[in-house]
Amino acid sequence: MAAPWSFIASYIGAALWSSCDGDGVPLDRRHDISDLAAGTRERMEADCHAFYDANHRLVHCLDAPLTGDVEGPASDREAAMAGHDFWLTRCGHGAGFWDGDWPEPHAGRLDSAARSFGNVDLYVGDDGLIHL
Repeated sequence: MAAPWSFIASYIGAALWSSCDGDGVPLDRRHDISDLAAGTRERMEADCHAFYDANHRLVHCLDAPLTGDVEGPASDREAAMAGHDFWLTRCGHGAGFWDGDWPEPHAGRLDSAARSFGNVDLYVGDDGLIHL
């Protein structure tokens, strides 16, 4: 099952919001998804698909949290929340699947799955594009 766009877009949004450029300014203040280098976007989307494919039943569990940042059906709002939490958890940002919004035992399983992807960092290259 391919990750829905709401999952991917929320993951990328969290990545831009929580990462800073060389001046310490959050990337989402000066950049958007169109500024991702092609290889960076491909890798981010591949990670999203791999995580979602392996964990979509946990993402869409009973009492899954819904983001207020996305309109639409509950499944899109659950997926968006999971995309956001996937980035935060895998990168150790101090919030994510484990912080109380997700029901157990799903929270623990999603947390472990996200951490298995390891930390990644974004940076702005000399070409002005965002790279991993």
